[in-house]
Amino acid sequence: MHLSINAYFNSVPKDIYAHISDQELLDKFKRDQDSIWLGILLQRYTLMLLGVCMKYLKDEEAAKDAVQQVFLKVISELQKYPVDYLKSWLYTIARNHCLMQLRDKTKLISVSEEMNLADEPSTNLSALDKEHSLILLEQSVNELNAPQKTCVTLFYLQKKSYQEIVESTGFSLLQVKSYIQNGKRNLKLLVAQKMSQS
Repeated sequence: MHLSINAYFNSVPKDIYAHISDQELLDKFKRDQDSIWLGILLQRYTLMLLGVCMKYLKDEEAAKDAVQQVFLKVISELQKYPVDYLKSWLYTIARNHCLMQLRDKTKLISVSEEMNLADEPSTNLSALDKEHSLILLEQSVNELNAPQKTCVTLFYLQKKSYQEIVESTGFSLLQVKSYIQNGKRNLKLLVAQKMSQS
């Protein structure tokens, strides 16, 4: 079932449904498959989820985006599993989502430092907001050709050795080293290009 997030917040008068418990709303949603019931339910916990995401991400816009992603996950998971304690379940989903985001960001920072992207005069990353530079780096990784993207991701993000990459990709050792070296060089060029356009 594909539903717009906005459908869950279509100006429902919350007070009318204040007497209905979370479990009753869940039961109604599962029985009727009507998004209005889930909308009422999620409205009750929007501020709590935003608070959880702010606690971990320390950024309002990132927290708002995270809440939207949590809603999407909730919609998906409710179709698959029974939920007994909604509030703690929502909290756990939000916390895990934020921790995953922080983990991904830490990996990107590590890649940026390991590749010395920040020290490249041509990229002038020091003049940019760190968050923006990480977004550029992430976009640039996705623009590498498939072999370079695979090898760079495995080597820098997943910390695989040359031999492990050879075994998992089927490339020769020479190819792996070449793809990593060329991928690193192309990343620097792509980041520099994006920065000059921003």
